[in-house]
Amino acid sequence: MRITNNMMVNNFLINLNKNLARLDDLQFKMATGKKIRYPSDDPVITARSLRLRTDVSEIEQLQKNVDDATSWVDTTESALADITESLQRIRELAVRGANGTNTKEDMAQIAKEVSQIKEHIIQVGNTNYAGRYIFSGFKTDTAPLKDDGSFSDTGDFSSSGGYPVDPATGKNIIKYEVMKANFIEINKTANQVFYIQGEADENKGNLFKVLDNLINALNSGDVNTVNSLLSDLDRHIDNVVAQRGDVGALQNRLELIKNRLSDDNVNFTALLSNNEDVDMAEIIMKLKTAENVYRAALQTGAQILPPTLLDFLRF
Repeated sequence: MRITNNMMVNNFLINLNKNLARLDDLQFKMATGKKIRYPSDDPVITARSLRLRTDVSEIEQLQKNVDDATSWVDTTESALADITESLQRIRELAVRGANGTNTKEDMAQIAKEVSQIKEHIIQVGNTNYAGRYIFSGFKTDTAPLKDDGSFSDTGDFSSSGGYPVDPATGKNIIKYEVMKANFIEINKTANQVFYIQGEADENKGNLFKVLDNLINALNSGDVNTVNSLLSDLDRHIDNVVAQRGDVGALQNRLELIKNRLSDDNVNFTALLSNNEDVDMAEIIMKLKTAENVYRAALQTGAQILPPTLLDFLRF
């Protein structure tokens, strides 16, 4: 087989281009820190990266959900704490009004303070978070309480006029996905906070009816009625405290979930990095080796390419 100059040159260029392509690939990995440029470089790594990136994105979205749910629950807890303190102050005033030593003017002054606290409770009951009323169920754009303490049409009460709806229907329950395919309820409704569940007598079950009756009894100086309303007040204080306890337990659960998601995010991010990222020390070593090989190839090629007839022509 005859070896021609063209054959030697072509073989040299083919091998030189291979070295150059290897050098380009290593320079890309060095610059980006990634193992692959195209999916065809390593389909296995590519497929694994896609799955891990999806997992990381889901975790990040769940973390946002938990943060939003936590803010909602924290706002609810603050409102319930305010309502509890207000009711305890009303009870103190009711006890003072029931002792039988107050003048008619004293009773009227007590009634005025109770009335002011009632208005404050209504305002707290209409607390909103990011433009959404927290006690309105699904109708978060509608305040659950009117100015007089009556309930708005938020779907919080059944058509029977103030009795709890069936929780099995899921009505008025706001849920957040805090783990994959795992939802938790984060809201309390005005029905739960201001109405004692299972109480058929609205004058006893509805907090604002109890407060109105108390104000009327104080204004009229009816000590016996004021005294009888103390037990109703106690029941409503216990109810609000119980709702607050539920919210506190939910806060603890959200904190645990938040910590779990944070750990998962770190773990999956580390897995993604191990799958995609190059070992920088190894790449630097390979890049230096490839550069040396390429330079050596250029030098060797300049020496081994044989002279041609043109080199001997004299003009």
